[in-house]
Amino acid sequence: MPNTALLLIDIQNDYFPNGLWEVPDMPAASKNAARLLADARTRAMPVVHIRHQFPTHDAPFFRPNSVGADIHPSVAPQGDEPVIEKQRPNSFVNTSLKAHLDGLGIKNLVLCGAMSQMCVDSTARAAVDLGYLVTIIEDACAAKAQVFNGVEVPAAMVHAAIMAPLAGSFAKVLSTAAYLRP
Repeated sequence: MPNTALLLIDIQNDYFPNGLWEVPDMPAASKNAARLLADARTRAMPVVHIRHQFPTHDAPFFRPNSVGADIHPSVAPQGDEPVIEKQRPNSFVNTSLKAHLDGLGIKNLVLCGAMSQMCVDSTARAAVDLGYLVTIIEDACAAKAQVFNGVEVPAAMVHAAIMAPLAGSFAKVLSTAAYLRP
């Protein structure tokens, strides 16, 4: 797709084993994100790394200037790939993301990262509202288990419950293999 950029959302150390907010499927998701990143670099597709950092050291994770808030080495930025800092789930709120994408003439976004139920979902919906066509690479995203009204929802079910409505109304939702297929 021409005029397309890859957004890697919050693939940060705190979501990995031994991090402050471990997301169970993050290692597998980051492997697929790394495949997407390698493909984008090969095709000279614009890449944007999104990095969440809370404003206070009292935060449960992604604390300011911490190793946990650093982008994971599996998808580390190279060269002039921009890193856009955010403090909200929606990657467009109070950031330069839209101006950066518009400056490049981007119309299509390919999203991956974490967490499916927070920042990926928020960013995807906002992107559609802003007029972008969105593709989500679902197996390059990961979710965390949730509890609501005493009901424990496993991470895989949280992920599916988010991807289903996104696929129904907001985005094309594909696997890494389907997206990368020639």
